Amino acid sequence: MGPSLTARLIICAILSLALIVLDQRLHYLASLRSTLLAITYPLQVVIDAPASMGEWLSKMFASRTELQEENMTLRSRNLLLEARLQKMAALERENRRLRELLDASFRLPDRVLVTELLAVDLEVLSHRVVLNKGNLQGVFEGQPLLDAKGIMGQVVQVGPLSSIALLITDPSHALPVEVNRNGLRAIAVGTGTTGGLQLLHIAHNADIRKGDLLVSSGLGGRFPSGYPVGTVTRVVHGASAAFAQVFASSAAELEKGREALLVLSAAPRHQAREKITRDLSRVKSTMEAADTSPLPTTLNSTAPDAIQ
Repeated sequence: MGPSLTARLIICAILSLALIVLDQRLHYLASLRSTLLAITYPLQVVIDAPASMGEWLSKMFASRTELQEENMTLRSRNLLLEARLQKMAALERENRRLRELLDASFRLPDRVLVTELLAVDLEVLSHRVVLNKGNLQGVFEGQPLLDAKGIMGQVVQVGPLSSIALLITDPSHALPVEVNRNGLRAIAVGTGTTGGLQLLHIAHNADIRKGDLLVSSGLGGRFPSGYPVGTVTRVVHGASAAFAQVFASSAAELEKGREALLVLSAAPRHQAREKITRDLSRVKSTMEAADTSPLPTTLNSTAPDAIQ
């Protein structure tokens, strides 16, 4: 028979206390403990592997899903920011054009009305634009149309809320101009091309050259004088031609922007000119009627009696 169970318990307790004291005080078991940890580490790894692998896989799939969602969110945000950036660029260009028009309206001596282009005629040789202002806003036929750079054209049709303007590059449009450098007068007609103008009946010995600024002369009574029309780009002297061929490019940016200026103060001059024309026509017709009408018969019959 060996020692009793109680004796074994007491012996184990005494040995445990002794080992604890020796380890705490003298560190005799540190090397043994390190050796045991090194021996049991692979066993701990093998035991913990299933749980670690499951946790790693769950984190990996969760991270992948989160990354995909975050990527989609960032892509949507990036697309929205790019759209806003494009809108900001368009607003910046519009703001720049409006500032130029505002500066031009302050520089102009005439009263102006800001209008917007609603549509553009797409025919090859027809250069017309539709404006969002009509006779309710004071628009009238023949009213000059400008932008921040120069003359664009004139109004040819007017409705209550909209109007149609003929651009100076239209082949049917003619505009009295003069060379700003020396005052040489000419007629600028449209060539049907973008920004294209041509001066008619320019003599070969006329003082005009490339780079000359053309401004409105005001002689037609429709456009105020002094507004930029274009710049001479080419002067051709043909040996067999009676006149020199002079070409120019319009000062106004006819293919850019959506805002323009209508000269309001041209209305009194335009209306006064039409009134004078009507009065002259009426006086002329009256004088012609007086010259061709026969003398009254009563005057012929009573004249002898009066002499008697």
